[in-house]
Amino acid sequence: MSTAIFLLAANNANSQAKSYAITRSRCSWQKNKIRLTNFLQIVILFFTGENQKSDQLIKIIMLQPKLFLLALGFFTRLPGPQSQDYTKLPQAVLYLPLVGWLVGSITAVSFYLADFLWPQTTAVILALITGIFLTGAFHEDGFADVCDGFGGGWGKQRILEIMKDSFVGVYGFLGLLLIFLLKISLLSGMFAGDVPLILLAGHSISRLPPLLLMYHYNYARTYDSKSQGAVYKPNSGELAFATVIALLPVLLLPVLCVSAVMPVLAVNWYLGHYFHRHIGGYTGDCLGASQQIAETVFYLSVSVLWTFI
Repeated sequence: MSTAIFLLAANNANSQAKSYAITRSRCSWQKNKIRLTNFLQIVILFFTGENQKSDQLIKIIMLQPKLFLLALGFFTRLPGPQSQDYTKLPQAVLYLPLVGWLVGSITAVSFYLADFLWPQTTAVILALITGIFLTGAFHEDGFADVCDGFGGGWGKQRILEIMKDSFVGVYGFLGLLLIFLLKISLLSGMFAGDVPLILLAGHSISRLPPLLLMYHYNYARTYDSKSQGAVYKPNSGELAFATVIALLPVLLLPVLCVSAVMPVLAVNWYLGHYFHRHIGGYTGDCLGASQQIAETVFYLSVSVLWTFI
């Protein structure tokens, strides 16, 4: 009898302990959610100066995590929910830098593991292959099309026609070859222990320039375009949020490396001006090219800054 009472008391105590732990966990989550909300509101208010817009954006960020899964399913080949509302795809681009976190993390891990087995150059190549596998060469395809279009086309109409063609020409092939050789050369020349964090930061910060082009310029194709329905112009608050997300992994590097962001923004500004002058705005291929170029420029800048660290 006493044993049964003891077991019953122990069971009740265990249940109460679990209930307390669950309640404490929920309170902790609520506190962290409030802290995150306040932090985002301060950052967005700092960039935009508009409290009402920042409140609206906070609601979008906190209440619509499905947009991130939608972005993940569109910009990568990673598995996601079967039922996706692709009518909200334009708004999902807000989470592009966060997608960069995931892609960069997996490529960083692949390099870290491969570096134990093979020379650093081989590990770098395998990491790049991993990135291509994860994204399905989504951005690289855009870069190749831009090389073909602007390299072999004269006038807006002809450039757009060439970029729409699925055939990869000489300019596209050489462009991809050279940019991959440049990435391999830069990452192979860095200290192996630093490459994973550089990959993570590079994939994150390089996904901000496409959003900057979308913010500052209009979509160039005005007819016969499947992508026209997905065109989206983020507002200043959304751009501020994406900027914070893109910059966070860069802060994991030495402080001096933060200045590597400036050349990335400068080159992207020139790209946007170049695209606008020749075709009157941007296309999806231009956005992919801006990501690839920004990633490479970031590696170039970090490699130079690292000599002073």
